[in-house]
Amino acid sequence: MTAPDPLALKAEFDSLSLVRHVGRVTGVAGGVIQIQGLARQAQIGDRVELKRNFGPSLGGEVLQVEGSTINMLPDSAPEGVSLGNRVVLHPIPGFAPGRHWLGRVVDPFGRPLDGRPLMRGSKARDLMRAPPPAVQRKPLGQRMATGLAALNTLLPIVRGQRVGLFAGSGVGKSSLLATLAKSMQADAVVVALIGERGREVNEFVAKALGPEGLARSVIVAATSDQSALVRRRCAWAAMTVAESLRDEGLNVLYLADSITRFAEAHREISAAMGEAPALRGYPPSVTPLITGLCERAGPGTEKQGDITGVFSVLVAGSDMDEPVADILRGVLDGHIVLNREIAERGRFPAIDISRSVSRSLPDAATPEQNALIGEARRLIGAYEQSEVMIKAGLYSEGADPLLDQAVRVWPELDAFLARLDPQGIEHSFSRLQLVLRRSKSGPRH
Repeated sequence: MTAPDPLALKAEFDSLSLVRHVGRVTGVAGGVIQIQGLARQAQIGDRVELKRNFGPSLGGEVLQVEGSTINMLPDSAPEGVSLGNRVVLHPIPGFAPGRHWLGRVVDPFGRPLDGRPLMRGSKARDLMRAPPPAVQRKPLGQRMATGLAALNTLLPIVRGQRVGLFAGSGVGKSSLLATLAKSMQADAVVVALIGERGREVNEFVAKALGPEGLARSVIVAATSDQSALVRRRCAWAAMTVAESLRDEGLNVLYLADSITRFAEAHREISAAMGEAPALRGYPPSVTPLITGLCERAGPGTEKQGDITGVFSVLVAGSDMDEPVADILRGVLDGHIVLNREIAERGRFPAIDISRSVSRSLPDAATPEQNALIGEARRLIGAYEQSEVMIKAGLYSEGADPLLDQAVRVWPELDAFLARLDPQGIEHSFSRLQLVLRRSKSGPRH
């Protein structure tokens, strides 16, 4: 067992306090609890514990400070709360991640969720930290192997790139994120599980990620039963962990599942604060909220590493124009769309190549590789445009040479898009070249 870091031990002792400030409930309105007696000590984001007359205590977070009153947003329905109930203030210790958090599962406050003790890092960090100065950031870096043939070739991801993953529920989004967490080329992985079902957190860690994937990862989880403030904090906390590793020079992969639940949590908080909805039920402040989080990912400065970000979005009914998806498409460096119809016919990952874009191209590939990518996309597009006619038996060979090639190669090309390829980018391109070469070999008899 290694000796504890003296700086981390000092940070633990510094976070301790012998004083507890106590206030009293003075009102309950619209799900927000009003408290007096703590306004001078409380800060936005501090935790509070309300002692009910009967039953367990009710936790919550300081939402607003107005004169001598603070407003508390409780973690659950305020049943059993009455005027005069005691409320204890618990100032949140600074969020201080460290490299020793790798291999651990924590909550958005840095507390361990895996049953083992976890020490704070030596330096507390601001959850709302600004991104690196724009003029000092490096350009996008080298291409990264992903473990998936489709992303190794047609949809490349490079160091510092920020990509959106757009999918409906049950289409394989979490499985794809788990594959990237295990197989993608990175020094460290930070996963934000925002509003996830409690059962699926353990399944993601134990089954989808596995011991090998977990060893280089930090999982920050806030389940769906927790308050909106905790769920929103999850994305910021995970990004702060990623930034701390990036500042040590590491190439970090940040996976957020999902930005939709992050925005929904903010919508709940904004409604409690009285902000009027504007964007299909979302408040105007959701746009800077999402763009601010995404801007924190990306290339670092010359003395830092990079944060490569994959931000997942739940799109109901494949509506790519819903507010959260629309905001992300405008700020990210590419998007990967998962198609339910492709998933239903059994191809995973169910990536819709025609609707997906990587803005790292053409720079991320050589001229020869770009030629292969262009040819594959033309064949995929030609087949998909005529798929109904082909399946109806109305296709006649010889009428369109490009469509003839697409029909000839489609089974192998479709299988290639589902292929796991841990052997790297060059191997994936070699296989793609072999598949496309067969499309020119003429009709089979």
